[in-house]
Amino acid sequence: MALGKDYEGQDCSLARALELVGERWTLLVIRDAFYGVRRYSDFVAHLDIPRAVLADRLAALTAAGVLERRRYQQSPPRDEYVLTPMGRDLWPAVHALSRWGGRYLSPDGPSKLYTHALCGSPLDQAGTCPECGGPVPPEDVEARPVRPTACDRRDDPVTRLLEGPRRLLRPLTEPV
Repeated sequence: MALGKDYEGQDCSLARALELVGERWTLLVIRDAFYGVRRYSDFVAHLDIPRAVLADRLAALTAAGVLERRRYQQSPPRDEYVLTPMGRDLWPAVHALSRWGGRYLSPDGPSKLYTHALCGSPLDQAGTCPECGGPVPPEDVEARPVRPTACDRRDDPVTRLLEGPRRLLRPLTEPV
């Protein structure tokens, strides 16, 4: 018997959030959107996600207002997916889960270091810059690879673009 998507009977904001972002692949799609991945083919190439699953996740995230679908080419029609303010508000959760996974579940530690792009200081556990003080919005965060990962051994164009330091939310189509 397949598990349902909702938490019926749970009057809890965490349960509501999990109904949207708790399905397999969803947070990885959101993470890649923070990394600047916007195009369907780039999500497929980097995540190696089944196309039907990606289409479902993008449709759900768009319908919920986490992503916005924008046309970037008219003929043939091509769209890209951009984080909305609602989606950008997921950054603290994505950052916290990434740090937690690097600390407790990755034998070699975290694969990326998130720094304040304006001063170069690593963000603390709460996503705050200890040098400047206060939380750092995702557009001012730089992701720096710390060590090679299994994903880095992939040879797709997206992985190659993400090999070096990269400012979050900067589209892959723009130079670093």
